[in-house]
Amino acid sequence: KMLKDLPKGISFTLNLVEPLKAFEMIEPRSRGGKAIDGKISTGKETLRLRSKGPATVEEVPTEYEEKAISKVDDLLETYMGIRDTELAATMVEVGKDKKNPDEFAIALDEALGDFAFPDEFVFDVWGAIGDAKKGRF
Repeated sequence: KMLKDLPKGISFTLNLVEPLKAFEMIEPRSRGGKAIDGKISTGKETLRLRSKGPATVEEVPTEYEEKAISKVDDLLETYMGIRDTELAATMVEVGKDKKNPDEFAIALDEALGDFAFPDEFVFDVWGAIGDAKKGRF
């Protein structure tokens, strides 16, 4: 607004200022985890900031979940040409407690039906989750 108000042909000076870094004023924790609502915190949680909706505290994925998410993300790249760890994590979460590929396919269709994943891809994702559970990676 101020630049628009200046008459044409007049000289002015702009100063370049470095923006503040995110979380610059937050200090690291000095003590261990605190009890929240009567439960003891393990420190293995992450703060997830979302563009839509409130911030949430989520458990950090276990080692097998991390391996499964990585493998599913690789499968997403191979089949769909995309890399999306959030989508991969959702798919692993859906398949975590399923007993067979049919249950997984139904649950995946309910949770992420808009994607209409091919059957071969769904079967490979099921295999990747099963392999990660059994420590084959």
